[in-house]
Amino acid sequence: MLTKYGAFRSQKNRPIRAYAAAQAGGVTLANVESTSQRDRPARILVVDDDDATRTLLRRLLSMEGYVIDEAPDGPSAIEHLSTVPADLLLVDVMMPGQDGLDLLAQLRRTSDVPVILLTAKADEGDRVLGLRSGADDYVVKPFFTAELAARIDAVLRRAEHRRPAASKLEFGDLEINPSSRQVTVRGSAVELPPREFELLVFMASSPGQVFSREQLLAEVWRSSGERQDPGTVTEHARRLRQHIEADADRPRWIKTVRGIGYRFEP
Repeated sequence: MLTKYGAFRSQKNRPIRAYAAAQAGGVTLANVESTSQRDRPARILVVDDDDATRTLLRRLLSMEGYVIDEAPDGPSAIEHLSTVPADLLLVDVMMPGQDGLDLLAQLRRTSDVPVILLTAKADEGDRVLGLRSGADDYVVKPFFTAELAARIDAVLRRAEHRRPAASKLEFGDLEINPSSRQVTVRGSAVELPPREFELLVFMASSPGQVFSREQLLAEVWRSSGERQDPGTVTEHARRLRQHIEADADRPRWIKTVRGIGYRFEP
């Protein structure tokens, strides 16, 4: 029933960073202005196979000042994003065909657009799987609409805070350009997945500083050890080494600090 979702509390939209859509066969981050520069409301793409749910969310979120687009399934969402930018996606997990987790995996290969998963499954294992797959938050149905509005607001604020520094970072054979999201190692361009790129930029911005896994979860994933396994950081650090290190077993830049976490060696 539509009434189970309640009513949104009135809140003001905050300026957030605009995430763009896909080019040449995949969704990727484009060079677009932030919403603070363009002074426009956040744009949310609702991906759900249930017509009534999409209609409800469009009505309620529009009342909050958001611009709402809709897609009934994953392929339609990808096609929509190829031409229309989105600041955040609300994605139902239990969709026929390509489910929400599959769509999330496809997005995360090339984009760090914020994603909140919506699901009727309250099992902790499902929530952990969603967060480990790259979701920014996970909301269980039925939900209070005030809670959903608060979670959307929080995710959008975190996305704004993730905006990378503009200056280029150079460490011998390693060059990092946060603005263009480009990495060069020994003269060759290296394509990094969004989360590995954010991890590299964060650590390289404070060379020599030791970060615990919990600190990296908080700063890069905007999560915590209570919500997400710190082993997530270990796995992404391993993948990052494979991308940029000449010998991943004897890393030059991404150093393990035993019993604590990691540091970037300049």
